[in-house]
Amino acid sequence: MLEKVLIANRGEIALRVLRACKELGIKTVAVHSTADRELMHLALADESVCIGPASGALSYLQIPAIIAAAEVTGATAIHPGYGFLAENADFAEQVENSGFAFIGPKAETIRLMGDKVSAKDAMKRAGVPVVPGSDGPLPEDEETALAIAREVGYPVIIKAAGGGGGRGMRVVYKEEDLIKSAKLTRSEAGSVFGNPMVYLEKFLGNPRHVEVQVLSDGQGNAIHLGDRDCSLQRRHQKVLEEAPAPYIDERARAEVLQRCVNACIEIGYRGAGTFEFLYENGGFYFIEMNTRVQVEHPVSEMVTGIDIVKEMLSIAAGNKLSFTQDDVVIRGHSLECRINAEDPDNFMPCPGKVKHFHAPGGNGVRVDSHLYSGYTVPPHYDSLIGKVITHGATREEAMARMRNALDEIVVDGIKTNVPLHRMLTRDKGFCEGGVNIHYLEKKLGMDKH
Repeated sequence: MLEKVLIANRGEIALRVLRACKELGIKTVAVHSTADRELMHLALADESVCIGPASGALSYLQIPAIIAAAEVTGATAIHPGYGFLAENADFAEQVENSGFAFIGPKAETIRLMGDKVSAKDAMKRAGVPVVPGSDGPLPEDEETALAIAREVGYPVIIKAAGGGGGRGMRVVYKEEDLIKSAKLTRSEAGSVFGNPMVYLEKFLGNPRHVEVQVLSDGQGNAIHLGDRDCSLQRRHQKVLEEAPAPYIDERARAEVLQRCVNACIEIGYRGAGTFEFLYENGGFYFIEMNTRVQVEHPVSEMVTGIDIVKEMLSIAAGNKLSFTQDDVVIRGHSLECRINAEDPDNFMPCPGKVKHFHAPGGNGVRVDSHLYSGYTVPPHYDSLIGKVITHGATREEAMARMRNALDEIVVDGIKTNVPLHRMLTRDKGFCEGGVNIHYLEKKLGMDKH
């Protein structure tokens, strides 16, 4: 097993990684910005190093500072968590070139899957179903581009190859708007992502967002941990997730799960990863792969009993997978609510001092959070302050436990989106299951008018 792990992140995921390391007897190094001296995991780590000022760009995104911290503390591996440098191929490369184990995929795999065009090509070769589209970059030649769009059929969506987070995409409903939209997206992609390449896909009107959790050791062994439904989104940001995805065609589910496992073996994937799909009318369509641990990984842990972070650490140490596919049994149902420090009415971030924090409890309730009474939520980072996760024998039981947990949680001193989650877990449409990715935004729009 790894001797000492530097955790190159902050907040709840840093605490999550630290706990897994402690369970395995691995020493830990916590890095932090000047604004994060109060983070809970700093007090629990064996060592901590300040790597820069409050701004993430000057601290958590500073590759030389993180590698220097690993060198001075004698760390043997680096876990990037999610966000920040987690899917930065240059970071993974520099970590390994500096003699440390990177707890994640190889740099070339991150590059392959980080570019939407090359990722889609790799998935097609591996037999993973993809959205019909331009099969590569959208040509700048106008006639060729128009012909491709006609063949795919309107509406279409133009996406930046290097995009993400809901940016760098435009939906085109009629032919006369295609060329102008392509030019605008190319311009935006070049300035925002440093890569002007765009591609075209069929725009699915009312899909669900369903993803597949995988673990692969890079030594020819891979397994899936079932799927998750992440359709409750606002501005392409996930709000509430669940596992398994309800009301999915079982034959289509079994086929896509196996194809994701096959793809991991084909591309030599190493570590934890997630294949993201749009699901509509019984069909799965690959959109991207996240080459890291995800915010919503706990729901997959709850229904399988497998600790994804501990398995990542083991794989990074050079071990083969601890489990076979036969060991993976999906039991019951799990829900996760992302708790953000934000105004529930206008979604504006609400940093500040937490006067009192009380975590909910009870059977089948898990809370992943770095909050404590007296902690000050800084204004410099993502507003996620915790996750409430429940598990039950059925979806209804998991939902009832989530309602109880949301009624019990107390975060005094700052505003949070807990009222939104209380509303959603009592919403008739969501409780019935199988809502699409537009459901939440439409609901919020109805509430406003």
